[in-house]
Order: sequence, then structure tokens, then C-alpha cells
Amino acid sequence: MDRFLSSAVNRIDAKGRVSVPAHFRAVVQKRGYGDLYALRALDVPALDVGGLDLLDRYEQRISLEDPFLQAADDMSFFIHGDGAFLKFDQDGRITVTDFIREHTGITTDVAFVGRGTFFQMWEPSRLEEYGAQVRQRLLRLRQAASARSLGEGTE
Repeated sequence: MDRFLSSAVNRIDAKGRVSVPAHFRAVVQKRGYGDLYALRALDVPALDVGGLDLLDRYEQRISLEDPFLQAADDMSFFIHGDGAFLKFDQDGRITVTDFIREHTGITTDVAFVGRGTFFQMWEPSRLEEYGAQVRQRLLRLRQAASARSLGEGTE
């Protein structure tokens, strides 16, 4: 498996470290990531975490912008200035720094959520609330699509 899938909640230890779930560490190892790149998610209180390919993807997007316009500058500030590298210790743990805590609200536990090519770190109750919102949005989309297809069949 070479994708970040599923979710897990792990407790932060007395030294401020948290174990990255074993199945996530296996993906990190398979992909050959030495360090993890973490970026504060723009629209939710979570961190997006992945390898240098995540950073590369963002930089490719920046390269599409006119370098003299504010959008390129803002993107660079966000991607390069508001990110951080996270290092694993020998036991597969990362330190939960102020960089992580300030944006996410994480205190005692960390929820890890697979997002395919990257994963996110959340405060568990915030993740639960966000998950409920996501399911509601998807349900409304499904209901709207169903109503449209029923309406098309009656004409």
C-alpha cells in the first residue's frame, strides 16, 4: 500500500511526542521520505503532512502564476514561510511543536487522517465535527443529484 488511508488517534507522551500510526510510517518508508513536510491547512484547523512531493506539487502550482502578481507572492509566503519539516525519531514519533499546536488546537491527542498522497493531523474533536460537516455536504450533493436524475426521467 502506498497511500495514506484510514485514521487513528494517538496520545502525546510526557515529552511532547506522538507516534505516527504504523500504517502511515509504512507508506513514508515505501515512498522513501526522509523528512516530512507539514503545512498549515488553509481552510481547516489541521496540518497537511507529506513528503517533498507535496511541496513539489505546491511549487508547480506557484510556477503557473505570474511571478509579478500578488497571488504568486502570497502562495510562496504560504507554502515556503508557513510550512515546517517534521522529523521522525528512531521509534517513529514526531514532536508536537508549537507550530502544530497553534494552528490545530491539539493538546493531548492527535488524530491522523489519510488523504491519499498526504495525511492530516487534527485535534480529535475538531476532526469529528469536520467529518460530520463533510458527510452532510456529501449527502446534500447526493440528494441534489438524485433529484435531478428523477426530474430528467419524468420529462
